[in-house]
Amino acid sequence: MNLPFLGGLKLRARLTLSVALLSTFAILSVTMSGLSITRRTLGRQIDATLRAEAEGLKDLVERILAEREANVRSWSEDTILRGALLFDTFDKSDTVLEGLAKNHTSISGFVLFDEQGRAVSASSKELLKGYQGHEREVREMEWYRAALEGRFTADALGREKDPVFGKRVLPLAAPVKSPASGARIGVLLAAYDWSQVRDVVKASMQRAQERAQESFALEVRREDGTVLFNSRPPDVEPPAAPVSQEAINGTDVRDVGDGWRFVATLDAREAYAPLVEAALMALGMMGFFLALVIVGAWWLARGIARPISALSEAVTHVLEEGDLSHHVEVNSRDEVGELAHAFSRMMEQLRQTTVGLQQGTRVLTGAVAELSKAAEHQERNLSRQAAAIQETQVTAQEIQQTSKMAEERSRAVLQVTERAEEVGRLGEETLGASIEGLQELHEKVGRLAGTILMLGNRTQQIGEIAQTVKDLADQSNMLALNAAIEAVRSGEHGKGFGVVAREIRALADQSIESTDRVRELLDDIGKSIQDTVKMTEKGQQQMQGGLAQIKASGESLRELTSIVKDNAGAARQIAVAVSQQNAGITQIFTAVSDLSSLMEETMQGVQSTTRATSTLREAAERMESVARTYRA
Repeated sequence: MNLPFLGGLKLRARLTLSVALLSTFAILSVTMSGLSITRRTLGRQIDATLRAEAEGLKDLVERILAEREANVRSWSEDTILRGALLFDTFDKSDTVLEGLAKNHTSISGFVLFDEQGRAVSASSKELLKGYQGHEREVREMEWYRAALEGRFTADALGREKDPVFGKRVLPLAAPVKSPASGARIGVLLAAYDWSQVRDVVKASMQRAQERAQESFALEVRREDGTVLFNSRPPDVEPPAAPVSQEAINGTDVRDVGDGWRFVATLDAREAYAPLVEAALMALGMMGFFLALVIVGAWWLARGIARPISALSEAVTHVLEEGDLSHHVEVNSRDEVGELAHAFSRMMEQLRQTTVGLQQGTRVLTGAVAELSKAAEHQERNLSRQAAAIQETQVTAQEIQQTSKMAEERSRAVLQVTERAEEVGRLGEETLGASIEGLQELHEKVGRLAGTILMLGNRTQQIGEIAQTVKDLADQSNMLALNAAIEAVRSGEHGKGFGVVAREIRALADQSIESTDRVRELLDDIGKSIQDTVKMTEKGQQQMQGGLAQIKASGESLRELTSIVKDNAGAARQIAVAVSQQNAGITQIFTAVSDLSSLMEETMQGVQSTTRATSTLREAAERMESVARTYRA
């Protein structure tokens, strides 16, 4: 063991202290490991014991509560109790309830209520008087409402004594039903004496006393932590550091205690008292063994240190005098004696080595001088080669950058060419579609001109019809005039005919006026049609000229598209050539870079050789100085 605070001590003290520390550490480790294992084992045993006690209490209470609930249901079906509620024969029911109380000592008393909560029968007159006149309070009690719903509850169990029974009781109530109709006619209350739980835990407390566990206690708690039972006396303080285990009343067996927690507690100091006694005994034994170890270590260190002191004196003489002929005499056959014999052989070999070393240092000095000159010459040559390779690397890097720029520009030209080719193709397609649309428009304009001419002919026909209508109106006017003359001639008999003649004449005048207006309109329409025909013919001629120009532009665009395609092919070939050129230049640059790296490694190797030569020169000088120190 090499500890900093032991550096100033002699070997004897260091050996003694080291053995003592190692022994202390070993004994402490074994002791602490044993105590830790013992504590874990004892802890598991304590937890298992507490868990078993909690589980046992849980099973006992669960079984008792389940039996009492079954008994209450059975008692509520008694024929006499039903008859008492139906026919008011409460003397018989009192006798039955009194007998049940005598036969079941765990029940503090029985009370029979009707549906209004009125106490009608009980196992004792005191109980009957205690509940009479308190019908409202009875109907509001938890056990009574639970009985009306056909279930049991433990909500009425508290820490205080029941005012009627004078003790802590667990009210168990069941509905009494009519045997004929099955309707509820009353409630039977059986008050379980909660102090009976102490009799249940008596066996567990006896076992704890046999184990010398005076602080052992059992508790029954609700789900919310309310303590329903505690075996510890009220005047005894609970332990400050308890060890506890609990068992929870499940729902596999239905009873009013479902969800209750049964807790077994024990004071940790009392539980682990055997462990404390074992630790004290282990510490005492450890002190005794440690004293024996220190005495044995001192005796052993004394036997080892004496021969080593003799060897130390011999080494000091060699170092101070430089005399390698000194001998060490140690009369021992153990490892120290073997060390002394080995030291004598080492001195003999050191004498021989010193002679050889003095001869070899002279040869080594000459070889180192020649090696230094050769390394300096090689370093100068490699420096010139490295400078040339570095210039070549810079030139190759510039060529690589230029080639990369040319490759990027060729790719950009290729992209622009491909875009121009695409635009030309789209323009050619658009121009073809425009030519087709203009031709179709030309055809539609021709058909429109024909339709307008036909409309002019129809207008002339309408004019002729209007002229005919005008002629008919003139004739009608003449006939009306003649009819009026004849009516005047006829006198009174021709008055009606004269009225008709005037109306016909008025209609004829209106027809003439309308015909004149239609004639004027037809003349205007005819002039407009003629102007439209002229404009249509002129537009058709201009459209034909524009169509010819567009066709000529289409031919020019097709020629331009062909030229762009040729340029795109050439640009692709240029891009491929530039990419191949760039790849070749990249390979050249990589080769030059590798060559530069190899040259740097070679330079480093030469520099390392130079440094090694310098180091070797210094070592040769030190060896020569050391060889002159000793004499054989």
